[in-house]
Amino acid sequence: MPAQQSGNSFTRRGFLGVAGGAAATALLAACSSGGGSGTSGSGGSSKPLKFWNMPWGLVSFLPTDKSIVAGYKPKSGLPPVTYQQIQWANFTQTFSTAIAANSGPAVSSGGGTQAFLFESQGKIAYADHLLETWKSNGLYDDFLPGLIDTMKTKNGHAAVPYNLDMRCWWYNKDILDKAGATPPTDWDSYEKACAALKKINVFGYGTGSGAGRFTGFHQLVSHMINNGGGLFDENQKPNCVTPANIEAIDWVLGLVKNGYVDPRSATYTSPNFFAQVSAGKFGMWWDSQGTPSNVTNAAVKKALQVGDPLTGPHGGKGALFFPNNIMMYKNTPSQKGSEAFLTYYYQNMKPLWTKNTGIGLPPLKSIADVAFTNDPLGKKIITDWQPISKAWGAPGTNAVFLGATKVDATQPTITFAQEVLSGKTTAKEALTKLQNAVK
Repeated sequence: MPAQQSGNSFTRRGFLGVAGGAAATALLAACSSGGGSGTSGSGGSSKPLKFWNMPWGLVSFLPTDKSIVAGYKPKSGLPPVTYQQIQWANFTQTFSTAIAANSGPAVSSGGGTQAFLFESQGKIAYADHLLETWKSNGLYDDFLPGLIDTMKTKNGHAAVPYNLDMRCWWYNKDILDKAGATPPTDWDSYEKACAALKKINVFGYGTGSGAGRFTGFHQLVSHMINNGGGLFDENQKPNCVTPANIEAIDWVLGLVKNGYVDPRSATYTSPNFFAQVSAGKFGMWWDSQGTPSNVTNAAVKKALQVGDPLTGPHGGKGALFFPNNIMMYKNTPSQKGSEAFLTYYYQNMKPLWTKNTGIGLPPLKSIADVAFTNDPLGKKIITDWQPISKAWGAPGTNAVFLGATKVDATQPTITFAQEVLSGKTTAKEALTKLQNAVK
């Protein structure tokens, strides 16, 4: 589950592969030991409940997150909570080793597909009962559309959505105006805008698929989803070589052929990519919600706009997104304690967004309403892009699942994106190669 840096909105794609060294931790006793004794599992316990969280944001994320957890006061009979931050470097080994030894957390975040790995090993405590209790306190209905279902497996909900990593397209309004181009609304008008930008020596399909930048592949999958396709069927089996996918990749190959894509895009890292954006070399580009924090040119930053979701050639809309999550484990001093703490955490985590700690987009409508009062770009992504976005399981299902690890920043996906962006393939050839590698 390697990751890429996505600016201010750090996600699990923001650290793995760029951070090095052993997993460092910061431990905080959230409150004094208290509560009655009890057995591990459903009852009370004096043994602290471990909460492991990842560094989802900027330097302000950790103290803000710690402060929220420190405010938790468990009811009598329920365990207190300790806080530990796990760095992205070697995080899979850190979790796997601890959980195998029954010394891991009771509650944690982690990689976006992590819950489904441990669910397959019988280590996850399903969140169904917790979600049922949230129907009475308003939390359940506060989640953005479709989010809760992305965590559903055949045996139960493996996790709870936490923060979102979106994929959308951006444009520089000043550059489009200079080119006499209108912000596109579908694939045809996107090509027309690209053609207008080319006349002023600006690329219209800004992207990158170099070392550590996986958005290049993500966006290709987004185009497939936009066209009613995707990588998996209803049985969660790889199904890459479909008419919808071929049409989508053919469209991108056409953009490459027409010179609308920077020929060096296949090698662009995130710094390379944002250098092009900041220099005004890209008039339109594809990225996460983190674009504004990565743009260094003040004039470009002022001209930033989020585009409307494109309508595909068959009338549909869609994009790829990543619902990062928080999971509970069976190895807990108290399952009631795990659920009580998560309820408290979700009811009090708003400052992670309102204090601009750099975490991804919020999963709750009530937080989004407050956090984006003065951020029309973030509000547009939540309002217009989140409802039409789908997780890795599309088109078969709007869910994350264990098999998605095969296409989550793996070498076959990197090769696929680089070959398409270089134009040295056909759509069917590239998709067939990807299908065989994923199988």
